[in-house]
Amino acid sequence: MYQILIRKMEQADIEFFPAAFKAQGWEKPQSQFERYYKRQQNKEIQVFVAEASGAPAGYVLLLPYDPHGPFSLRRIPAISDFNVLKKYQRNGIGSRLLDAAEAAAAEISDEVCLGVGLHSGYGPAQRLYIKRGYLPDGSGVWFQDKPLSPYTACVNDDNLVLYLSKKLKLK
Repeated sequence: MYQILIRKMEQADIEFFPAAFKAQGWEKPQSQFERYYKRQQNKEIQVFVAEASGAPAGYVLLLPYDPHGPFSLRRIPAISDFNVLKKYQRNGIGSRLLDAAEAAAAEISDEVCLGVGLHSGYGPAQRLYIKRGYLPDGSGVWFQDKPLSPYTACVNDDNLVLYLSKKLKLK
């Protein structure tokens, strides 16, 4: 079992995460983490990083609101880009990251939202969200940031999303 620490993103994470994700076959460019770090420094977003026994193991973003999807007009906090390195999955690290993001969201809202992909690569996250009390918003499936009309062809890629939300208790 790992000792888990949740902290804010640090500059060293900018180089660490792209290399770690590449080693497991996922492409996440360094420029993405540079943007995250800069936006965190500008207090535009919060980036929570999990360390497992001293090594970065995953991260999640908390946005002030989701610019896409059914919650964009309501402007409630949104959880985004939630990732745990494969070798650390199923050790409670994802739950600890979500605990931190939800606690921060509860400081400003009684609700938090997220979008989750529908292909099997998102299966563990889908199950985790449901176990934690997230519910579909009822707007159906979205594709490329638009509601997908019934019987419309689409591609089951990262752009095919179901939006979920969870009620929180304000702190």
